[in-house]
Amino acid sequence: MTRIDPYPSQPKQPDKSLGDLFGELSTELGELVKTQVELAKTEVRVEADKAKKVGAAFGAAGFAGYMAALLLSFAIAWGLSEVVPEGVAFLIVGAVYAIVAAILFSRARARAKELNLVLPDTMQSVKEDVQWARQKLS
Repeated sequence: MTRIDPYPSQPKQPDKSLGDLFGELSTELGELVKTQVELAKTEVRVEADKAKKVGAAFGAAGFAGYMAALLLSFAIAWGLSEVVPEGVAFLIVGAVYAIVAAILFSRARARAKELNLVLPDTMQSVKEDVQWARQKLS
């Protein structure tokens, strides 16, 4: 609900000079900017921690996929070569490890989608501060 000033031609704070009002406004805006910067730093720190965990998940998936493909594929393929031709055995093993790697990658990708690179709290606070500043200037 919008408040209508009954005396729009009268100053809101008649006992203060224009210089005092601008000084007060300048101080408050400085404090406001400082607060917003601190809020943004905090939000970035939280999102960076999430990003580290996602990076670790991708790294673990890649390392596990590499080691599995390298070591187990040889053992399994040579074991299968007793039943099927050697080329077919290596093809089967390669396909299985490709499926495992795809599953690990999709899990890491799902975690990456949870990252929020927009700072919603800071954005909301800045909008409120702009509205406050407009009211203060009017």
